[in-house]
Amino acid sequence: MYREFYQLQEKPFGKTPDPRFLYLSAQHQEALARLRFAVEEREFMVLTGEIGSGKTTLSRALMDAVGPEIKVVLLINPRLSPLQLLRSLIQSLGGEPRANRTDLWEQLSDLLFELFEAGKQAVLIVDEAQLIPEKATLDELRLITNFQLDDMNLLTLILLGQPELRERLRRPGYRALFQRVGLRYHLGPLDREETGKYLRHRLKVAGRTQELFTPEAVGKIHSYSAGIPRLINNLAASALLEGFGREQDPIGPEIIEDIARELELKEA
Repeated sequence: MYREFYQLQEKPFGKTPDPRFLYLSAQHQEALARLRFAVEEREFMVLTGEIGSGKTTLSRALMDAVGPEIKVVLLINPRLSPLQLLRSLIQSLGGEPRANRTDLWEQLSDLLFELFEAGKQAVLIVDEAQLIPEKATLDELRLITNFQLDDMNLLTLILLGQPELRERLRRPGYRALFQRVGLRYHLGPLDREETGKYLRHRLKVAGRTQELFTPEAVGKIHSYSAGIPRLINNLAASALLEGFGREQDPIGPEIIEDIARELELKEA
């Protein structure tokens, strides 16, 4: 359909967190650098940002960047009890979870030390960490960071979440966990110039080198999306279909306005 019309080899604005399409704005570069530093230094890190700001895509980029000596466990369903958390982590590290909590902790300790002796490192990334239902589960994560030798941690913990995660960790009841955080970063929205670069980057990865959106259309996309990458994708993807139907190349601001009304988006 529109791919041939717009000289595209693939969809440029898909919903999956494909790291090939990651546009490294100054903020995203900084966030990725801190994630890599957290892994290198075995630090506990918290990365926050609005829905659709690129946290999950950054985690996939991190996983692609680390070497084979890094064993990454990605937890995408954080709605777990403490025991479920331990069992999920042990299973992801190649173990067969035991029955009770004491045995699970001993098993996890053995698995982490075996990785260390093999010259490997375990990294646990918890996505959508704001959805962790119980304080007890967050306390269990804090206790997991106790697995350490004299000079290093045996497991690197990275929490990804929406801004409410940051606010939750600042509450008095979570002080013990918050004090363990070695690195933290918050992803803000893209500005107008970055929105244009973001669109061009994704289009280039998909095979198009010419400008597809007029400057006015880019301005409208930024205004309606508030600079949030996921909303930029939604607007741009729908605009490609609408533009194809109208045989419009490049795509102008009137199409973006029509799409925004359909998506019930308001200008910032």
